[in-house]
Amino acid sequence: MDEKLQKVLARTGQGSRREMENRIREGRVLVNSIVAQLGDRVSLTDVITFDGYPIKVTETSEDRRVIIYNKPEGEICTRKDPKGRPTVFDKLPKLRSDRWIAVGRLDINTSGLLLFTTDGELANRLMHPSTGMDREYLVRVMGDVTEENMSTLKKGVMLDDGMARFTDIVDGGGKGINRWFYVCLMEGRNREVRRLWESQGVKVNRLKRVRFGPIFFSSKAKVGRWVEMNNSEVNSLCTMVDLKVSSISSKTQTKKQSMKRQKNKNTADGGGPKKLY
Repeated sequence: MDEKLQKVLARTGQGSRREMENRIREGRVLVNSIVAQLGDRVSLTDVITFDGYPIKVTETSEDRRVIIYNKPEGEICTRKDPKGRPTVFDKLPKLRSDRWIAVGRLDINTSGLLLFTTDGELANRLMHPSTGMDREYLVRVMGDVTEENMSTLKKGVMLDDGMARFTDIVDGGGKGINRWFYVCLMEGRNREVRRLWESQGVKVNRLKRVRFGPIFFSSKAKVGRWVEMNNSEVNSLCTMVDLKVSSISSKTQTKKQSMKRQKNKNTADGGGPKKLY
């Protein structure tokens, strides 16, 4: 392996290539204890540190993998928790050289669709607002919601960290004090859905993400389970975010077959997402 430094850093999930280029210019990256320069190339034997932390360099994987996980309430989006709480990484398939990178986060009390990939550049592009990947949530609120409230939420509300709004709100039914709504956002700031509703004097008591961009839940992804997207779906996703589509070697095909056997063990009947667009 002999690759540009910024590409290696992006693949490990540190940020986009452009962000990594800026970090290199700022002198925050060392290669073999020497301040890196833009244009440097690295190999598996090089020791890389970013802001003082070591970066594990692995062989380039031509096979980008993406899985859809149905997160239950009570799990946190960190690799390890000092309090011993369950994390979203606990039930993911084990990897030998790569690592799973979460595409965004869901708070501990939010359930639903969460994406993971082995490609840091893909993860960063999916999360970046410029790609236009909206998020759809099914939310149950407690309190009186008026047409004026919904109009305000779509026009925009000034929160502590800036202006926020729903791009769409659809009535999901319900009677009495609790009502269901489908809402869409173009970003994923911390507790943004909950804070928007709270600005209107109502409380969110159930929240589930049901879509991320073109990706919907598979009916096979039961709560606490995952399914893997097939190669065609992954390539389509890469094309949507202007990421070069990689070819699949026979070695990769063998790896996928092994992964499929593991997936069938994880879920009773396997399967990938039914919808991408």
